[in-house]
Amino acid sequence: MEIKKTKDYEKIALLNKHVHDLHVSLYPNYFKEYEEGSMKDFFKTVVTFPNHYFLLLEDQGETKGYAWVERINQPEDMFRKAYQCLYVHQISINPTNQNQGYGRRLMKAIYNLARRQGIKRVELEYWIGNDVARAFYKKEDFKSYREVVYKEVD
Repeated sequence: MEIKKTKDYEKIALLNKHVHDLHVSLYPNYFKEYEEGSMKDFFKTVVTFPNHYFLLLEDQGETKGYAWVERINQPEDMFRKAYQCLYVHQISINPTNQNQGYGRRLMKAIYNLARRQGIKRVELEYWIGNDVARAFYKKEDFKSYREVVYKEVD
């Protein structure tokens, strides 16, 4: 098994499909249908951003999943102290490869990346209806410290 950084935006766009489709199925009024060309264009730009990292998890020559993480450096201001974290935008394991320890291995790689950069906190968010993600992050000992709520008005 190997985890490596990549800037292969075409592969990332394809790997993004099943996690995006999950979001569409959970929240069809919020997410647009997956469109491969648009995703490739989006990731072609994002892979060039400083502080953004894409990790591929491969096992026996087959890609099993990926993670998109960003190093966030928030300077101190009049409201908050300076703040650093490694923010996980997405982590996704191919549906046929889930529940085989690949997600945990990818998270360990993220924790190690944070340690190498002197970062003490890894943050992420997930959609409240994604029970699989909630259970996975609970097993990874993630703690809630903020909630985002909404109200639709007429």
